[in-house]
Amino acid sequence: MSAEKSRQDAAHAQLFAAILELRNVQECHDFFEDLCTIAERKAMSARLEVARMLKNGDSYEDVVKKTGVSTATISRINRCLQHGAGGYTVILERMEQAGRMRQCKHDEDV
Repeated sequence: MSAEKSRQDAAHAQLFAAILELRNVQECHDFFEDLCTIAERKAMSARLEVARMLKNGDSYEDVVKKTGVSTATISRINRCLQHGAGGYTVILERMEQAGRMRQCKHDEDV
């Protein structure tokens, strides 16, 4: 493993450990507001909403209309849902079980 790859892996591990230290929605909001640009936060939010919609059986056409996300991004998210590491599925199921998953008002939230 190259030194650069090792540094990147350590940086990723540190980021994920930091996220796990967040204790509530407000802390998450504050951290991601500091960490990410508005565009990055919107993109991540949109991807989660696309995953939710695809998991619920919405068509690509409906997802595009409701979110404005490109079909290429929708396709990538669908591939992750079908053949990925399972991250979207885990979080969507946990949020649904906890009653935290809701349909976004696309003009405001995504």
